[in-house]
Amino acid sequence: MNSRVMRNGGRLAALSAAALGMVAAMALPAAAADEPTRKELIADCASGEGKCSFNDPVLGKAFLGEFRQVSNSLYNCSTSAATQSMGWSDSVGSTDSVGVSVTAGGKIAGIVDVSVTANYGHTWSSSHEENSSLNMTVQPGEVGWISRAQVMQTVSGTWQTHYDSPKWGHYYWYVPDTITGPAKNGTDGQSNAVVVKTRKMTSAEKASCSSGSKAGKAFTVQR
Repeated sequence: MNSRVMRNGGRLAALSAAALGMVAAMALPAAAADEPTRKELIADCASGEGKCSFNDPVLGKAFLGEFRQVSNSLYNCSTSAATQSMGWSDSVGSTDSVGVSVTAGGKIAGIVDVSVTANYGHTWSSSHEENSSLNMTVQPGEVGWISRAQVMQTVSGTWQTHYDSPKWGHYYWYVPDTITGPAKNGTDGQSNAVVVKTRKMTSAEKASCSSGSKAGKAFTVQR
């Protein structure tokens, strides 16, 4: 049983986050077998079985996410610098506090968007896709690739799940959650970044360069 899940047995109006702890304290203890897991509650929100809202959303300060390779790799097997135009493509999604993907276009993403829009006056997106190309130069005996980092932001709140008939003994259940997803470029002064990275070939990669049609050429392989 997930100890962070809270419950309320009455047909009450939506409560503030500050009142949730009092409600949980007042509720009669339930056996672990009678309480839902966090996964079950979120699944009911996603399916529509539970009438759900994401209450009191709080946006965290934007930050630059980790750099990830978004292109193929360019191996320079020649004896001179190699320059080539490389295309890249990046797709960034959202995950919740236990690492579950928040699917773009799904019910969960839609509920969060409605809540953020109502409280902050701008939409929230669960995913971001971008692609482009740039020229990169790789020195002899090196490997080059393109990496990208996306501006990210958290939104924290509490899921309120309401059932028409009691489920697990209650009409209302609550569970806190934090979702991390892509933010608009420039949010809180943070900017997306695209960089070219290189490294020396390994011994095995150098040996591969010496074989067959690869010798003396710059070539690309899948990452």
